[in-house]
Amino acid sequence: MLPTHAIAGMLLALPVAYARPEFAGVALVAGFVGGVVPDLDLYAGHRKTLHYPVCYPVLAVVALGLAVARPTVPTVAVAFVLVGAAAHSLTDALGGGLELRPWEATSDRAVYDHYHRRWIAPRRWVRYDGSPGDLFLSATLAVPLLVMLDTTVRWLVVGMLVVAAVYTVVRRVLPALAVLLVGRVLEPLAPGVLAYVPARYRAGPEG
Repeated sequence: MLPTHAIAGMLLALPVAYARPEFAGVALVAGFVGGVVPDLDLYAGHRKTLHYPVCYPVLAVVALGLAVARPTVPTVAVAFVLVGAAAHSLTDALGGGLELRPWEATSDRAVYDHYHRRWIAPRRWVRYDGSPGDLFLSATLAVPLLVMLDTTVRWLVVGMLVVAAVYTVVRRVLPALAVLLVGRVLEPLAPGVLAYVPARYRAGPEG
């Protein structure tokens, strides 16, 4: 889920807080942003449009090299946005698929590999986004951030954990609510909007 990716992006930037404290803030914010950005494609080709499990890591390595050679706010920011995005795109393959109810494990699509022009199958090490295992992962990744960073950043991490906990609680009912919203509200009242709604939200439980 998104909070897990955001926290992971910040965690990857944590060493900068100690190696180069003057860049700690920009690295942590950039890691957070990079962890979030890929999921902005949620309603436009999810896990394909902004997910690049091959290209992001390559670009991240190049950007990190540049940031080490010439550390400035822009180079550090670009490097850790790419690091966060790379981690997000790669780890999506370790979770569930793209189906509306990923705990049913019916999809063979986890994230799209643009380089090889194929979908990577879900590994389901984390059963699905918003699963109890996903929440545990979020909490585990957050521990170093909560222990080592200042109060301002801690509150951001705590906020992410609260979002993660709420999402975990409601995750199983969200598909039914989404289908109900589309069928009972959007279809009769705003049919033109349906063209922008992913097909999985227009399917009933049997679909």
